[in-house]
Amino acid sequence: MKTVIIVDDSDTNLAMAEEAIEDHFRVLTVPSAAKMFALLEKVKPDLILLDIEMPEMNGFEALERLKSQDSSSNIPVLFLTGTINDSIKEKSEKLGALDIIAKPFSPESLLNQINSHI
Repeated sequence: MKTVIIVDDSDTNLAMAEEAIEDHFRVLTVPSAAKMFALLEKVKPDLILLDIEMPEMNGFEALERLKSQDSSSNIPVLFLTGTINDSIKEKSEKLGALDIIAKPFSPESLLNQINSHI
């Protein structure tokens, strides 16, 4: 079974995303980018769902770090965010995110997005 890591500082968003995909993937949830990097020392996921707006290290900073490390540079990343505008789209593309998923999301849409990138 393929593994998806979901990174979001909101317990509600983590639970909703996990519930939407848990029947199809092994799901690991973490509340921060720092915890994601600790988890990546033990697990290589097939995809990361990464919230953009988080304290301490935001999604952009986390993606930049992911792409700069050989061990994680090839992991596909989909951003989750409550705000999508041209600036966010441009920065996401430049940093190498595959796509942006708007919150709130429908479970079917989230599952379809992940399936199209794994």
